[in-house]
Amino acid sequence: MGLSTYSVGVVPSKPVTEAQFLCTDLDGTILVCDSLWESALELLSQHIWYLFLLPVWLLKGKAVLKKEIARRVSLDLSMLPQREELIEFLWQQKLDGRKLILATGADQKIASAVAERLGLFDFVVASNGQKNLTGPIKRDAILAVTSGQAFDYIGNDWDDIPVWKAANSVFLVNPTPHLLKVVTKSNKVAGIFEERETHWASLVKALRPQHWVKNLLVFVPIAMAHQLTELSRLSHVLFAFVAFSLCASAVYVVNDLFDLQADRQHPTKKSRPFASGEVPVWAGLAIAPLLFAGGILAALFTSSGGFLVMLCIYIAATTFYSVYAKSVPIVDVLFLTGLYLIRILAGGQAANVLVSPWLLAFSMFLMLSLAFTKRNAELVGRLANPEQGNDVSKRNYHTQDREVIQQFGVASGYLSVLVLALYINGKEVSMLYRHPQWIWLACPMLLFWISRIWFLANRGKMREDPVVFAAQDSLSYGLAACLILILLLAS
Repeated sequence: MGLSTYSVGVVPSKPVTEAQFLCTDLDGTILVCDSLWESALELLSQHIWYLFLLPVWLLKGKAVLKKEIARRVSLDLSMLPQREELIEFLWQQKLDGRKLILATGADQKIASAVAERLGLFDFVVASNGQKNLTGPIKRDAILAVTSGQAFDYIGNDWDDIPVWKAANSVFLVNPTPHLLKVVTKSNKVAGIFEERETHWASLVKALRPQHWVKNLLVFVPIAMAHQLTELSRLSHVLFAFVAFSLCASAVYVVNDLFDLQADRQHPTKKSRPFASGEVPVWAGLAIAPLLFAGGILAALFTSSGGFLVMLCIYIAATTFYSVYAKSVPIVDVLFLTGLYLIRILAGGQAANVLVSPWLLAFSMFLMLSLAFTKRNAELVGRLANPEQGNDVSKRNYHTQDREVIQQFGVASGYLSVLVLALYINGKEVSMLYRHPQWIWLACPMLLFWISRIWFLANRGKMREDPVVFAAQDSLSYGLAACLILILLLAS
């Protein structure tokens, strides 16, 4: 029999083997994701202290681990990414009279729920808290159901090799080249269900490098102190930027992993790499610690113990924000503002320059306004998609909160301009600038920029983070260039 490859959306019209029983795996096969990882993350997102129980359950056996997690978590199976072309193929096989068996290492609770939802399977065999149904154990369970009769098997992993060896014909789902080479030696491969390969671009997308622009805040203290020409200080700030960027990406990965269920119900966030299944959950769990370690290593090159302390505070604060604080209204916005201020303070530590209280006050009100802008934009998006409902987001804001959020945000933005005006009129500015009167032009520019940002957010034309939006906005670049010119004139 020749080797057939079924790409996404292409389904065979008739059975390609003669075995009466057709068995299929679940995780990585019918589901693009792994239900164990999904369940574990859902459990931890509800109660983080379960992290200390997971190793205890694992020591009792993987079947126990799966059982304990499954009985505490109810996954929304309708939201899990599935291989629709494989499900269509299974329906065709069922209509042709074949007996379908779901044979999976997932816990019985999850397997039964999937089988009930799909309405495809005649038999279900799964892990039951005592036996972990993988490898030879799965093979024996299938043979017990078929009473030793021939069966075909659809799988995707190395653990499926013992089952494939006992099968009449086999199908592979998105196999690696090495796995495909090993399995085809049996000359029993009936077909391959392929999907779009996971490219490095998807993993890079998960790191959200476009958000690294926020970390440019570490350069603000050295710029305001007019120390940019001192290369030793500047090099330390560059390492600070790298450290914050790596740690920020790690936090985004952690955040996306804990937000899987909410993201999959969101009209745009459902296309994120982890939510869509483009990047497996285990990859995120593996890369996050590496990014954190890389950030700490870069921090050591700043030669500043104070910066390392600030970075550790940032990591702890962002992790706490992702796990808990972001679900508490107002507190989440204050946390976001604090994270911006930490970047500025850390930049001062890296450059070994004093951060002015005026700079902190100005930044606090401006960043608070931007944080409220982000929440307002999310509510505008929710109003534009009423089917999304109030339960999709973990932010716990409601559409009726929009008016008060606007008031808080606009007031905070205008207060930042007031702080700037008071600073210009103070004694400190005359020590840094020969002609400080030029800086007054920055006030109407900033008022215009803040007002424009809020107008765009209310009109639904700014769905992303306002800082990221500004980094992609030509008018914002023009205003920034004018501001630099003003500072040069003032100097």
